[in-house]
Amino acid sequence: MSVVNRALFVIERNLMRELTQGEIAKACDVSRFHLAHAFGDATGRSVMEYVRGRRLTEAAYALASGASDILGVALDTGYQSHEAFSRAFKGQFGKTPEEVRKSESIAGLALVDAIRHLEMKAMKLPEPRFEDLGEMHFVGLPARRESGDVHEIPAQWQRFMSGPCQQIEHRRPGIPVGVNMRSEDGGLIYVCATEVSRFGKLPKGLMEITIAPARYVVFAHDGHVTEMRETYSAIWNGWFPKSGYRPAETPGFERHNETFDPRTGNGGVTIWIPVTK
Repeated sequence: MSVVNRALFVIERNLMRELTQGEIAKACDVSRFHLAHAFGDATGRSVMEYVRGRRLTEAAYALASGASDILGVALDTGYQSHEAFSRAFKGQFGKTPEEVRKSESIAGLALVDAIRHLEMKAMKLPEPRFEDLGEMHFVGLPARRESGDVHEIPAQWQRFMSGPCQQIEHRRPGIPVGVNMRSEDGGLIYVCATEVSRFGKLPKGLMEITIAPARYVVFAHDGHVTEMRETYSAIWNGWFPKSGYRPAETPGFERHNETFDPRTGNGGVTIWIPVTK
C-alpha cells in the first residue's frame, strides 16, 4: 500500500481524536518530511489541511442534520471551545455553524469528503544517481506552496529573476535553483534561489538558506515542468518505499538543465532529494 493510502486510512480511523502529522507519519513508518511530500503531491492538500477539512465537513453534516448542541459538535471534531470552532468553521465554509444548522443544508459549502484509496499510476522512473554535496548557501524568494500546485511558481520565478536576483551579493555562477523546504506547521515552502559563496546584505523580501552536507538521490525529469507532480508522486509513493532509503529532514532542490527554456517550460529538470539509510 502506498504512503498516501496508508495515511488516508490512519486519518479516517482516528479522525475524531487528537491527531498530529507526526503521529500519522509514525503510523505510516515514514518521516513527517516524507509524508508531507507524498501526501501533498498525490492529493494537492497538506496533511493537516486535509484533516481539518475532513473534521469540519463532518461537523457541517451533523449541523445540517439538526445537531442540537454546537459545543458538542465542536468537541467531537477536536475543538476545545465554541469560539475556536466557529472561527475555523466560518474560515472553511464562509458561514457560521448557527447558519448551517438553521438552514438545514450543506448546499454551496466547500466540503472535504473522504478521499478513497488512490489508484497510483505505475509511472516508470529513470534510474537515479547518487551524489554527495558539501554545505551550500542560497539566497532566494520564498512563497508558501499548496501541495502539488505548480501554477504560481512561474510567476514567482518571474518576480525573482526580474529584480531581486540581481541584487544578491556574492552570487556563484550557475543556473538558479528551486529549493523545497518544510514550514513549521508541516506545509511546504518553495524558494526561487541562487547559490552564494557567503551571505551579504539581504535584499528585501528574500531569505537566507544554509543546507548542510548531504548525500542526494538525483532524478531526471525530462518532461514539461507542469508534469513534475507525477514524477514526485512516483518518487515518494513508489521509489522510496522500495529503495531502503529515507528522505533526510533537510531541504531538497530542483536544478534546471542548461537546455531548460523558461519561456516554454521545456528542457528538463533534475530533482535532488537528501537521503539517509
